[in-house]
Amino acid sequence: MDNQPTNQIVIYKTPGGEVSLNVKLENETVWLTQASIAELFKIERSVITKHIRNIFKEDELSQDSVCAFFAHTAADGKTYQTKFYNLDAIISVGYRVNSKRATQFRQWATKTLRDHIIKGFTVNSSRLAQVPLARVKEFEQAIALLESARQKSLSSDEAKGLLDVITSYAKTWLLLEQYDKQTLSATGGKKISKPLQLNHARTAIAELKKKLLAEKQAGEIFGQERGGSFQSVLGNIEQSFDEKDLYPTLEEKAAHLLYFLVKDHPFSDGNKRIGAFLFIVYLAHNNFLINKKGERKFNDNALAALTLLIAESNPRQKDTMVALTVNLLRNKI
Repeated sequence: MDNQPTNQIVIYKTPGGEVSLNVKLENETVWLTQASIAELFKIERSVITKHIRNIFKEDELSQDSVCAFFAHTAADGKTYQTKFYNLDAIISVGYRVNSKRATQFRQWATKTLRDHIIKGFTVNSSRLAQVPLARVKEFEQAIALLESARQKSLSSDEAKGLLDVITSYAKTWLLLEQYDKQTLSATGGKKISKPLQLNHARTAIAELKKKLLAEKQAGEIFGQERGGSFQSVLGNIEQSFDEKDLYPTLEEKAAHLLYFLVKDHPFSDGNKRIGAFLFIVYLAHNNFLINKKGERKFNDNALAALTLLIAESNPRQKDTMVALTVNLLRNKI
């Protein structure tokens, strides 16, 4: 499909070959004329007219919402205002038409819907085939983590948060594809950041523990440091080599802080909660927690889900988890 919003040509592949259709792309949907719908489903145009009339008569769809007039150049070279029907109408016709092509459509649609209901997501294979293999692997790993976590009897809030994370990552992934045709990268971003000092972090954790103890959501060992590992985590995200920061951007530092606190277990208890909490503290400390709309870059459910994804991930997926966190931060600015 071209990037132009009108007069687009879409090659529709069927078991019997390919079909070229004139398609309009407007208002985030596709539009076909009655003639094109008839060609799509290999049926007489008069049959399409009858089904569309019945769709409106039975109030299945509103004519005003699924019909629009667009300029269309006919075979005689003249331009006419022609009625087009959007994707909702095309799908409704596909479930009414009696033809071999329509049967193929219904089989595909039913399988897609069933997969979405059972798995909780659907994948556009042809779209994935157009992007670099490295990018596909990144997305496959995130999906695999979602499937693994989904099987652990999550609460409704956790499940919603997981879907929020994957949806946001998919959006980020596609945005990256528009300006970066090579690899998913965690480089670039805000260069200046203020380190999270050890005393500041310990004070914040103590306040968190006090609150959780009062609510009976934590025990006395919550937040107890294991050796010097916590101090090492804070030092690691600020380390440099040859006068250059190992993690040069604020987003990378924040992402590694969350990852190390969750995966390195620097506390006897509460590593995930403390990791998520200090991630927020670090962003706020650097005036990077609120986006331009005045909203937090991560709501509570999304942050809990991201923390869970990191906790459930394989250590070999560290770069994936860090890139995921970095790009989620950027996409929510």
